[in-house]
Amino acid sequence: MGGRGSDYSWPNPLAAQSTATAPMPTDFRAAHTTDADWQTAVDHCLEQLGELPAGANLGFLYVTDAFADSLEDILSRFVAATGIVAWTGSVGIGILGGNREYHERPAISVMIGVFAPDSFRILPTLGAEVDALPESQRAWIRQTGASFAVVHGDPGNDRMPQLVEELADALGGFLVGGITSSRGARRQIAGDVTHGGLSGVVFSPAVGVTTALTQGCRPFGKVHEITECRRNIAIRLDGRPALEVFNEEVGEALAGEPSRMAGYIFAALPIRGSDTGDYLVRNLLGVDAGNKMIAIGEHLTTGDGLQFCRRDRKSAREDLERMLHDLLARTGKRARGALYYSCLGRGPHVFGEDSAEVRMVQEALGDVPLVGFFCNGEISHRRLYGYTGVLTLFT
Repeated sequence: MGGRGSDYSWPNPLAAQSTATAPMPTDFRAAHTTDADWQTAVDHCLEQLGELPAGANLGFLYVTDAFADSLEDILSRFVAATGIVAWTGSVGIGILGGNREYHERPAISVMIGVFAPDSFRILPTLGAEVDALPESQRAWIRQTGASFAVVHGDPGNDRMPQLVEELADALGGFLVGGITSSRGARRQIAGDVTHGGLSGVVFSPAVGVTTALTQGCRPFGKVHEITECRRNIAIRLDGRPALEVFNEEVGEALAGEPSRMAGYIFAALPIRGSDTGDYLVRNLLGVDAGNKMIAIGEHLTTGDGLQFCRRDRKSAREDLERMLHDLLARTGKRARGALYYSCLGRGPHVFGEDSAEVRMVQEALGDVPLVGFFCNGEISHRRLYGYTGVLTLFT
């Protein structure tokens, strides 16, 4: 399975502590609820959070798009009630908290944590160029060696893939996060409610983190060379008509019924230079039977590789289990808190109802505060993915 090239651990002197003897950290709190009225939902979350730990100084807040227009008011209530002024988060068509997923209903998921003084900075909205980052923030990044960030992006910004790469390069490090999903206002939180670009929070090495990516697809066949293409159209693979190659690999049954392939067969584009088989999964947009060409949801380049892959419940569960096992083995201790960003195309569409996906995550982690949302694209390292899950542990 691909995705291991996006694993990341920040050195932490406590990482060797045994999970068998480590007490459950108590410096993170999380809450989640659903209610038609946002004020009632906030009150329920505050009741669940209870008395906050001393030194709580950063909050993560996710709301479903039913509450998108009330996000300013929701954030203001949390700031006033907790005294925490630094917040980050986003809107999702679906959100998650603990072992619950909330789809197609108004809901809030919130997590607060205690971080070392001066160990993070809220990242203001970067709409066009990463060079717009304030010099004061650049100076803090240089001084602390900060190279990890949790970010949220606006799907309406055409430069989002470039902004993700540029910010990762500017930090010389690693990003995790997701693209806002909403049928209405596309809003993020970066101190205040914002939109239009890439925003979030940057952490110094004083904050221990471990993160990993699960793809949920199973490649099949060989990696083909794109020998002729035009924009996102694969014309020839290995010197042969692309559709002929595709039909041979998917088999006569599927090739004869293109409608059966939707949501099941995808293109996998190997990432050049990856030593772990990492790849990007992209939709097959259509075929031109007459000219034997395939349209793919990504700009193609002659000489690059292209493989086909299947996405089904079995493959997704197996790769999520693999990722969780590997991540916990690398962590070496109980997590303080967790963030999970999954694709809108996953969740109940792949894993089934009753919050099956996040239940797998929470069962593996134990009683760890966990929040996140279902994204319009997932961010790991320096790339924008699709159909993936990105899990980050604060250690």
